[in-house]
Amino acid sequence: MKKAIITSLMTILVFSVFGNEKFEKAMKKNIELVYSADSEESYQIAINNLTRIADAEPERWEPEYYIAFAYTLYSFDETKSDKKDALLAIAQQHLDKALNLAPEHAELLTLQGFIYTAKLSVDPATRGQKYSGMAMQKYNQALQQDPENPRALLMLGQMMYGTAQFMGSSTVEACETIGKSIEKFETYKTENEIAPTWGKGQAERAYQQCGE
Repeated sequence: MKKAIITSLMTILVFSVFGNEKFEKAMKKNIELVYSADSEESYQIAINNLTRIADAEPERWEPEYYIAFAYTLYSFDETKSDKKDALLAIAQQHLDKALNLAPEHAELLTLQGFIYTAKLSVDPATRGQKYSGMAMQKYNQALQQDPENPRALLMLGQMMYGTAQFMGSSTVEACETIGKSIEKFETYKTENEIAPTWGKGQAERAYQQCGE
């Protein structure tokens, strides 16, 4: 009886490891597609693939995160405001699914702030007051959960920079925050191979603006 139980447990473990390896392999392939997407077609291919993975792995937040991230990036390539808003609404739907699984995860809170930032960018004149505060709140919440997170630092710094420019005030603190994010990108250890890694190049470009 004991031998049968051990055999059953080993079988479950083997299939679990195999399934996890298959999941991570599929995720890594499609994460790269998201990072390299530069057209509606390329975004849609990545999104469709990730949607199938999300349907097969409903307990994992990562597929929904990257679907939301893809829609958010895609919104910046659009020129029409109504299309941008439509894409960001879909991004929010998928992020909500991920947040239901991991409501306090720093990467998800950072992406929530990013979506708010994207919504602000559609019409800064009328949306700035509402969404700038909402975005900064999420970036700060992310840093409360993970003070070393470079993406949260970067996005907070960029929001601070934009706000300072709009108000005509000093950008020193904002630039220091962006600079700190670059340092963290060099040392930050992700929790696994499919965790978010984006932002280093963006941080370096943002920091260059500080010296202009």
